Amino acid sequence: MATESILIVEDEEDIAELLEYNLQRNGYDPVSVQSGEEGLNHAREFTPHLILLDLMLPGLGGIEVCRRLKAEPATATIPVIMLTAKGEEEDIVAGFEAGADDYVTKPFRPKVLLARVKAVLRRGAARPVKEEDVLELEGIMIHPGRHEVAIGGQSVDLTRTEFRILHFLSSRPGWVFTRGQIVRAVHGDDYPVTGRSVDVQVAALRRKLGEKGDMIQTVRGVGYKMGE
Repeated sequence: MATESILIVEDEEDIAELLEYNLQRNGYDPVSVQSGEEGLNHAREFTPHLILLDLMLPGLGGIEVCRRLKAEPATATIPVIMLTAKGEEEDIVAGFEAGADDYVTKPFRPKVLLARVKAVLRRGAARPVKEEDVLELEGIMIHPGRHEVAIGGQSVDLTRTEFRILHFLSSRPGWVFTRGQIVRAVHGDDYPVTGRSVDVQVAALRRKLGEKGDMIQTVRGVGYKMGE
C-alpha cells in the first residue's frame, strides 16, 4: 500500500476535500493548504513526495509557486502536478515551462488523477541519470562520454544537436518537455532557436533512428517525450 505524502495546494475547499478523500482511500497521506505561500512553506518544511498545485490561487499563483519550488535545491526534485480549470495550450505550456511534471484539467475524474499521481511518483522514484551514465532504452544504446548511439549493435550517425536532444529526452523516459525546455537543455538559455527548429531536428532524429524513431512521441500543444 502506498504511503507517500502528498501536499494539496487548492483554495476551493470542496475540491481539496475530494482530493484528500480519494488519496486517503488509496493509501496516500494528503495534507491540504489554501494559498501559494502556505504551499511553499509546507514544502520547504516537510518535503512531500508530490505536490498537487492549483494554477489559479489567490495571491501567489500556481505558476510562480512552481518556479520557486524548482529554483530551490531543497524542493527542486519534488514532483508537481498542476491542477487547472483552463485547458488552453498556453496555460499547459506555462505550467511545463515553470517545471511542472504533469497537469490535470478540472473537472477531473478521480481515477484519472490517481493514475497520474501513481505515474509521476513512479517516474520520480527512478534513479536519476548522471551525465556520464550509459543509457539503454528499448534497444537504443546511448554513450554520452563517447558521443555514440547504437541500435542493435549498429552505430547511428547523429549530429551534435541530435545527440543532445536524444540524450535529454532519454534521461527521463515518459516525461514531457516543451520545445523551450529542450532548447535550453541542448543549447543554453540565450541560444536563438525557435520551436520550429526543434521540430525539424526531431524529425531528422526520428528518421535516423529508423523503427525506433516512433519512441519519440509528440505531445500535442506541449512538446515531446521519450516513450516508456
